[in-house]
Amino acid sequence: QVQLVESGGGLVQPGGSLRLSCAASGSIFRINAMGWYRQAPGKQRELVARITNGGSTNYADSVNGRFTISRDNAKNTVHLLMNSLKPEDTAVYYCNAEVAPAPLSILNNYWGQGTQVTVSS
Repeated sequence: QVQLVESGGGLVQPGGSLRLSCAASGSIFRINAMGWYRQAPGKQRELVARITNGGSTNYADSVNGRFTISRDNAKNTVHLLMNSLKPEDTAVYYCNAEVAPAPLSILNNYWGQGTQVTVSS
């Protein structure tokens, strides 16, 4: 079993910054990609940013240039630095990881419990 625990959400004013962190633990042999998704009320969950174990990144157009994803492979952690936050960034943010729990096993998809980010004055 694999657990993903997020931290760092909260309330911030427009134009402010927040840093989200996610730590993976449990039965982990290898983590492929890690990422952040978000879901606003009444909307579908969407990809925010993703990073491979080699460091390649991709971002949603709406956050490109404002958000930066990074990871520490030795610690099985992924971070999301969010700058110039806008009210439309308000959502529950979920950490995601593609994990192989053992050698030769397939990759399984795991999710964190979510952390609320609210951008409001």
